[in-house]
Amino acid sequence: MSESISDATVSSSNMTDSQDSVLESSHTTANMSANTLAKEQECASATQAQSSSVSPAPFDPKSLDGDAFEKHLQDPIAHPYVLPDHTQLPDNDGTFVKNFHEHPQSILLTDSITPVLKRIHPDEHYAIGQDSGIYWRITEPLVKGAEAPDWFYVPNVPPLLDGIPRRSYVLWKEHIAPTIAIEFASGDGSEERNQTPLVETEEGEYTKPGKFWVYEQVVRIPYYAIFIIDAWTLEVYALVGGRYQRLSPNAHGRYAIPPMDVELGIWDGHYAAQNHPWLRWWDLNGVMLPIGHEQAEQEKQRAEQEKQRAEHEKQRAEQEKQRAEQEKQR
Repeated sequence: MSESISDATVSSSNMTDSQDSVLESSHTTANMSANTLAKEQECASATQAQSSSVSPAPFDPKSLDGDAFEKHLQDPIAHPYVLPDHTQLPDNDGTFVKNFHEHPQSILLTDSITPVLKRIHPDEHYAIGQDSGIYWRITEPLVKGAEAPDWFYVPNVPPLLDGIPRRSYVLWKEHIAPTIAIEFASGDGSEERNQTPLVETEEGEYTKPGKFWVYEQVVRIPYYAIFIIDAWTLEVYALVGGRYQRLSPNAHGRYAIPPMDVELGIWDGHYAAQNHPWLRWWDLNGVMLPIGHEQAEQEKQRAEQEKQRAEHEKQRAEQEKQRAEQEKQR
């Protein structure tokens, strides 16, 4: 190994932005242009290890060869280099969900948005992550190279990889940023607003970057929402000119997410045996997107209304018939 690699950082933008991949080391930083990423995708099938029924060995960050990797960044076809995929990276860090709100909140968001996403993606090529890792750099330990939003949506990617459920989302393998990431903040939201950048110290170590900075500057997620559970408040940021700008809600207190044809807001109601505010989706006409049992209840109400309408029409017809009979008898 000609050079010890402490960090390899990969950056992705939205579909209209250029896509970058950055290798952070104590001596070098390499930028990958959108053209290079396209080349890498072109040769991915030739360079990626064939999947099998046997799980591949976990990736060892120490195996990175700095010179070889830098050459790969410049010309991935001439210098193939196999980076770890989702099967070789940790899918958890041993921590547990912080409160009893997060799990049902994620299900509520997923359940109600699914019909919309199926309409946007008839081929069902999209992925939803719930407290799942987004790997954006290679470092040691590996889990430090990932952020795990409580909920996120990625367009135009298959839900399975080689028939295997995703263990994580690996940015350097797919190069498509999530459209939105949502964090459920248990505290005051300061952790979720942390803009600390990735900086190399005098000792050659790297500081831990803040989530806000990672989502804004590296992953470049177009929309970032922070739902502060203790205060039941919502903050939504949009990526404008490479920086997050906090959005103002509309007259109904909701935030439009145009790429998804929906609005995001807070609904105060009963769900999962809990009465309190929840994050919900609305369509652009201001109609809240229903979940399964709500949809069934709405269908039941519509059927009942239709039954009542038919009964009313039947009664009206009977009354008309009786009047006609009375006129005839006169």
